Amino acid sequence: MGKAVGRWDFEWVYNEQPHTWRRKEILAKYPEIKSLMGHDPQLKWVVSGMVLTQLLACYMVHEVSWKWVLFWAYAFGGCINHSLTLAIHDISHNVAFGTKRACWNRWFAMFANLPIGLPYSASFKKYHIDHHRYLGGDGLDVDIPTDLEGWFFCTPARKVLWLFLQPLFYALRPLVVNPKPVTRLEMLNAVVQFVVDIIIYYFWGLKPIVYLIAGSILCMGLHPISGHFIAEHYMFMKGHETYSYYGPLNLITFNVGYHMEHHDFPSIPGSKLPEVKRIAAEYYDSLPQHTSWMRVLWDFVFDDAIGPYARIKRQYKLGKKE
Repeated sequence: MGKAVGRWDFEWVYNEQPHTWRRKEILAKYPEIKSLMGHDPQLKWVVSGMVLTQLLACYMVHEVSWKWVLFWAYAFGGCINHSLTLAIHDISHNVAFGTKRACWNRWFAMFANLPIGLPYSASFKKYHIDHHRYLGGDGLDVDIPTDLEGWFFCTPARKVLWLFLQPLFYALRPLVVNPKPVTRLEMLNAVVQFVVDIIIYYFWGLKPIVYLIAGSILCMGLHPISGHFIAEHYMFMKGHETYSYYGPLNLITFNVGYHMEHHDFPSIPGSKLPEVKRIAAEYYDSLPQHTSWMRVLWDFVFDDAIGPYARIKRQYKLGKKE
């Protein structure tokens, strides 16, 4: 199974996340960045086009052979679906219609969710807030792997398996680390999603459903685009917990690679994050960054110092209301 990695625990720190103080410093020096906050008027059209593209693809695959269903699921449909999960990420910050129309954002996220095949958007929103507010928080940030993951997936072969199973861990980890009651919005998300799945099945059979769901699972697992999951917060350099990537894959992932900028200013749409970096370049140019998500995946698997335990963790003291 290969040599075990060198880490046997997370990197525990006792300071606050760096995004809090950096945000304050940048806004004090460059108050014009506030003008970038707000909604992205183009986002709804881009996402709608992607959803309609997948609906057309469902029609086109319903008569092809199963091997081509799986091929197109990985090579094409899964890429769109992964991109849609990142659109949902942006929408969770109310950038599709603005904070004054939060309900519209929740509904639109459900619409963006439809090609993914399984309900996702409402649960993501519920936990993603904690990821920003309590970055690396023990028992709070469900983006952090569990101790079991860190202990078991510690060899190259096991880490490849872990990458392949990432969608499963992202789905189940919140139920173990920070379980929360199911909300009405989540139930509505599930009803809308499964009704649309049934309609697609009624008209075009099983193949489009497999195309959608298999594409989502495969491209959120072992796939070049999924390198962003590892690139964003795994500790490739000691003491650094968030990294940006400025390469071409940002063009199909709503600039999720601008991750330091995103955590500094989560209310700024992904389309405007390059402008944040341009304005406050001295705050970002000197920080560690990734140049390839493929290289990130390779290093994650074969570098003994990197694995599920290569994450920074901290304790948060919550008040009674929290």
